This record gives sequence, C-alpha cells and structure tokens, in this order.
Amino acid sequence: MKSNKQPELRFPGFREEWEQHKLGDITDSFSGGTPTANNNYYYNGHVPFIRSGEISYDTTELFITEEAIKKSSAKLVNKGDILYALYGATSGEVGISQIDGAINQAILAIKPRFGDDSYFISQWLRKQKQIIISTYLQGGQGNLSGGIVKKLMIDIPVSKEEQRKISIFFKQLDDTIVLHQQELTTLKETKQGFLQNMFPKEGERVPEIRFPGFTDDWEQRKFEDVITSIQTGTNLLGSKANLGIPLIKMGNIQRGYFSFNKLEFLSSTEQVEEKDIAYYGDFLFNTRNTLELVGKGATWFGESGKYAFNSNIARFKFESVNTSFFNYLYNTPELIKQVQARAVGTTSVAAVYPRDLDSIKFLLPKIDEQIKIGSFFKQLDDTIALHQRELDLLKETKKAFLQKMFV
Repeated sequence: MKSNKQPELRFPGFREEWEQHKLGDITDSFSGGTPTANNNYYYNGHVPFIRSGEISYDTTELFITEEAIKKSSAKLVNKGDILYALYGATSGEVGISQIDGAINQAILAIKPRFGDDSYFISQWLRKQKQIIISTYLQGGQGNLSGGIVKKLMIDIPVSKEEQRKISIFFKQLDDTIVLHQQELTTLKETKQGFLQNMFPKEGERVPEIRFPGFTDDWEQRKFEDVITSIQTGTNLLGSKANLGIPLIKMGNIQRGYFSFNKLEFLSSTEQVEEKDIAYYGDFLFNTRNTLELVGKGATWFGESGKYAFNSNIARFKFESVNTSFFNYLYNTPELIKQVQARAVGTTSVAAVYPRDLDSIKFLLPKIDEQIKIGSFFKQLDDTIALHQRELDLLKETKKAFLQKMFV
C-alpha cells in the first residue's frame, strides 16, 4: 500500500514522497480584462485576445491593439503558460497557451515560480476539476477566482525529472486523443458531404454523385405509396431498476441512430408481445416529443429480438424500400422539414400522427441503387462508431492514469 504522498503508479527510480504546497506558494498568477467594446482603437489589431473557450487554441476570434493593452486590464501571456478558466460554462477548464496573446478577466494565467513543470500542474488541475467545481460552485453556479485557485493544495514530486516524465507521458496521450478526435471529425464531415451529394438537390431528379451503372431518374413517391403498415409499441412501462428486456423510448431515437445513455428495462415477469419487439432493419419513428424533436426516426441495426419499443414509437413496414437507405433519406433536411410541418401540439409536448405522413413526398431510386447507397452509409457509420469507441477508450484510459499517477 502506497502512502498518501506517493502515487500508485510511478516511473522506475523515483521513491521520494511528494511534497504538498498551496498552488499560490509555487506559482505566480494573474487574470486580465476586456477593453471597452465600442472603442474602435482597441480592436482589429495584431494581439490575439484569448477568451475562456479558446484556452487551448492556436488562434482566436478577436484581436486587440497595443493601445488596448496599455489602456485596459487585458494582460499579456506567453505560449506555454497555464490558462485556467474561471467563469461560466468553461469554469475549471485548463489548457496550455498555444500562442502569445492577451487574456480577459475570465482567465487566470499561472506561471511556475521555481521551475516546476507547467504541463504537470495543468494535468493535476484537470484531474481535480470535478472536486473544485463541486466544492466552490454550488450547483454549478457562480465563478471561480484567483484567490480560490491559489489556495488549492497540490501534491507535487520533488524531482523535476519525475515531473517532466509524467508530463511527457500525458502530452503524448493528449496528442493521440487530439489525433483521434481530428480523424473522427474528418469522417463526420466526409459523411455530411456525401449526404449532400448522394441525394438529389431541390428541383433535381438525380444526385450529383452516383455509383457506376445507375443512370435512371429518381421517381417521386409519397409515404402512402410505399408504407404497408404502421404499428406502435407496448404500453408496458420501463424502469432502470427492472431486470427484463431493454425498452426503446423516445429519448433513445436520434436522427438516424440510437443513443442508450439512458436506458430503461421492462419487468422480468412481464410478457412482451412479439409485435412490440424490434428486429434488424426495422424503421422506428418517434410519434411524441418536444416540437423540435418529434418525428425523429432511425433504422434499427441492433440485435434482432432483444429490445422492445414503447407506444410512443411506431414501426413502419415498407414495400420496395430498403430501410438502410431510408434511414438516411428520412433524415435529410427536406424530409425533416416536411415531418415537422405536420407536428401538432405545444413547444414542450407535440405529436406527429403516422396517418398525417401519407402526403409527404420524396424521390426514390430503384431498389438496387437504394441497397448500394444504404450499404455505403451504413459502412461509413460503422467506421465512425469504431473511431468514437476508440476515442472514448483513450479518454477513459487517460482518466485512469490521472488517478493512478497523481497523489
């Protein structure tokens, strides 16, 4: 068992207990200010003006002048300084400045006084974020202050070399996370580009991009032409505490996919009818929600026979429509607009009745082209999901190392 002044996991060769200090005893810190907004002499200059949402960016939205620095409370910071967000939604966020620039009053700049490693301190602050927020911001309201941050008690290695090794380790891990995030963002942007070009634009009968061998115009159809049945799910109620079959509810259906951050289950003693069970390829539609979200729909690509869906969800059965293709067609802006136009109710409680969808118009290619398009986007979504899982795993791995490599 390690003492409380040593981390659980250390690099070889380091055995000394870590020392505890007030952060303000080993660092210097200051916050800035905002130049008068309506003074044209203060803005559109050459000094990057770093705001709390930009503490880890290498560019800024605003630039201020040298005159603004002289005549306001804005303070200059250097690349490599620790930047700590004090106010608002970003309270407790920490970054290493990527540029020389100026900061406002919502940021605390922190500079080690005795050669301690800035990246080490920033990682410790990141590890402590939830503790700091819950201790000093009741209910997430209010702001932090330089005084609060200076009084934080930090355990730190005596050896600057140990600090450096820990910093290098987490910097490499952070760089890997950033790389995976960039790859994920690129994949999502690529998908959006294909969605815009592989479905006909308004007034057109064919898309800009097609698979080889397909030249026919897409044909206009209405829902009533292709839907063979519409059936809502079970009236049985779910609960997180139940031990039966998982229950798909309106919050689980997103636009073109399912989310299970919140999942309820039916009672293990209740019998679920076969018609209320989701099967691979079923298209499920959310009949009730807020005015903004009602009408969400997605094709079920999960396991067959393992999930039930409730009475606020309808299953559509089609003729001559591939439901993988329809998953992406249905979630184009044009169809979303038509569905929302048929919603009735208030902003907070609205409904779309399946019978009112009959008149919705859309363009449909031959079934072989539907299958190609549906398969293409399904593979792209699977790749995006894989990258998301890898990114989530990296973040969880970092979180675990933060717990084990700091006191």
